[in-house]
Amino acid sequence: MSTVERLTVFKTYKLYVGGKFPRSESGRVYEVKKATSAAGAAGKANWLANAPLSSRKDARDAVVAARKAQAGWAGATAYNRGQVLYRVAEMLEGRRDQFVREVADAEGISKSKAAAQVDAAIDRWVWYAGWTDKIAQVVGGANPVAGPYFNLSTPEPTGVVAVLAPQKSSFLGLVSVIAPVIATGNTAVVIASEERPLPALSLGEVLATSDVPGGVVNILSGRTSEIATPLAAHQDVNAIDLTGADGDADLARDLEIAAADNLKRVRRPQAVDTDWTTDPGTDRLTSFLETKTVWHPTGSLGATGSAY
Repeated sequence: MSTVERLTVFKTYKLYVGGKFPRSESGRVYEVKKATSAAGAAGKANWLANAPLSSRKDARDAVVAARKAQAGWAGATAYNRGQVLYRVAEMLEGRRDQFVREVADAEGISKSKAAAQVDAAIDRWVWYAGWTDKIAQVVGGANPVAGPYFNLSTPEPTGVVAVLAPQKSSFLGLVSVIAPVIATGNTAVVIASEERPLPALSLGEVLATSDVPGGVVNILSGRTSEIATPLAAHQDVNAIDLTGADGDADLARDLEIAAADNLKRVRRPQAVDTDWTTDPGTDRLTSFLETKTVWHPTGSLGATGSAY
């Protein structure tokens, strides 16, 4: 009996927008190649997949989806958001082997080093899930005033946040910039690493089958500068994280200028070689929060002991 060698079924990667998996409206794709050096440099590389080459229209569609989802996500209780994010971590754990393989290929590192990064990313997702119902107590509270008033401050989400994911850290860095944005009630339009987008696109598959509502996270792949420009200028984007513009000072400056048109909150890029394994603290959790302060008279106590 003769045997026939079967053909490998290659994975088709798609964008993740509004809870669905569209191809780029332009129909364009670009080659993603396997990094072969320990540092993940281009060098001689092997083809891994064709990733969607997002267009300006894709970026605008992602903003529409993020805006549509924002009110419902911000209106959910902090405890519920924590449960939803923890569910994502559970599903990432179940697909750990896939992400280890994709990170190893993307960054040109060994499977053991990739496994350490994936484990750290899952742990970080759990860490941010635990912060959802605690951040208000850390950055909010009652303020002392000179008068018969209560003065209470509470954090609220900024709104729709455009996020340029780190270029080098394809998964741990990615999780480190997405999780704090959505943990605090914002919705996100994420531009994946230009050369290493596959772990980000696979993360979209996890989000789609978890409890995260469609539109809360939208993931685009392609040329960072091409997609980021319309997002920085978009009037319905409230903030932008320029982490993925590290190493490109001209791009970061141009995006800051565009963001000023509607006074977006801007998080400037950090050092090119950010160590994503270090304790992130609460810095990113508070980057895209607004503070609402309420004044209320203290009143006085009547005979029944109740305030009036």
